[in-house]
Amino acid sequence: MTIGVVAPVRPVGNMIDDSVAAAKEAAAEGLASVWFGQRFDVDAVALAGFVGREVPGIAVGTAVVPVFGRHPVLLASQAATTQAATGGRYTLGLGLGAKALVEAPFGVTFERPVLRLREFLTALRSLLETGSVAFDGETLSAHTPMPATVPGAGPVPLMVAAMGPQALRVTGELADGTIPFLASPKVLADHIVPAVTSAATRAGRPAPRIIAVVPGVVTADVDAAREVAVAKTAFYDRVPSYRRVVELGGATRAAELVVIGDEDHVSAEVTRYFDAGATDVVFAQTDLTTDEDRLRTWRLLGAIS
Repeated sequence: MTIGVVAPVRPVGNMIDDSVAAAKEAAAEGLASVWFGQRFDVDAVALAGFVGREVPGIAVGTAVVPVFGRHPVLLASQAATTQAATGGRYTLGLGLGAKALVEAPFGVTFERPVLRLREFLTALRSLLETGSVAFDGETLSAHTPMPATVPGAGPVPLMVAAMGPQALRVTGELADGTIPFLASPKVLADHIVPAVTSAATRAGRPAPRIIAVVPGVVTADVDAAREVAVAKTAFYDRVPSYRRVVELGGATRAAELVVIGDEDHVSAEVTRYFDAGATDVVFAQTDLTTDEDRLRTWRLLGAIS
């Protein structure tokens, strides 16, 4: 069981330098991993490689890279390069994304997402395990005209931000685990862990990793933090897949699942996630309030990891 954090995105400065500095701070506080989200600015896979190369004492990961708008041949090359750069400390997290973040930016239709995920993972796993692929599906084709291995890369763990039954089934069959966000301990224990574990067992795969990404911060100003959390998580209330998992957890909106409070409260919540079946817990949005609160949060998480 390990604990990590999603690196905060700072609006000024050099993002590479800032991310390296954040990872060094996370490592100094005893955290096991630091994760980077894929947005429309920096490339998260490349960033993870730079950071892992500069900070050898910590694992790095991407949470998550959308499969729409990408191709498995190119992503396999990126991931393997980053794995070689980090000496085997990189985990690739994938996700389906959301319709609003797919159709307009990439000019593609967000349809048959579970099939897209299955075909993407099938081609990507072949590439990462053998260095080649010959695949023709309904949503994509992938063929390598020459070997595509990266010397020194080693295996790349594949995680999927799967929360729905069909996506969890595909993830259990073809990936190494799931990386859900906004899934409460109840949702983990009742829905996500059983579904993905059962699928992995049927496919003859090892028990999957369950990396629970949990938004939260240690702070004395709970009311102010909650107000910011409402604004920061409002987007997820409009995405059907997230709205479903929020409601399964007994909440009415995503902000209710943000863990906010003192050290005792946050520590107890971390324990609840591990008791529900998480193998790893990664805290996100630790910069909801002040930088002092963020550091206070990292220090606590490092102490209990």
